[in-house]
Amino acid sequence: MHSLKYICLLLLTGTLLTPIATAQAKAKKGVYRHVVLFGFNDDISDEQIKEIEDAFTKLPSQIDTIIDFEFGTNVSPENINDGLTHCFFVTFKNKAGLEVYLPHPAHTKFVELVKGKLAKVVVVDYVSK
Repeated sequence: MHSLKYICLLLLTGTLLTPIATAQAKAKKGVYRHVVLFGFNDDISDEQIKEIEDAFTKLPSQIDTIIDFEFGTNVSPENINDGLTHCFFVTFKNKAGLEVYLPHPAHTKFVELVKGKLAKVVVVDYVSK
């Protein structure tokens, strides 16, 4: 009897959560992604890198067109990152959000912070499908 209740509870939970997951997946289609990859100069200290990470992390609270943000460091065992160590992933609802972000004073201040500290930078913008 308990196992029947458990199965019913699982089915009910799955039934209730499926529309939420489907809506979230659909909501991500058509958003603008701004992917930024950094490789730092050899003479840049860990403290300077942390300052840059912190500054980038603050941008979503300063620019309201950013709807999602995450970042991380390379952990790939393939060793084909070509010196790129950091990936920042910024999401906007639409192209207009990206267009507000690029010239925004908080973003331009961040760009000034990283000038001269990067050996390599790659930026890719795309619309999710």
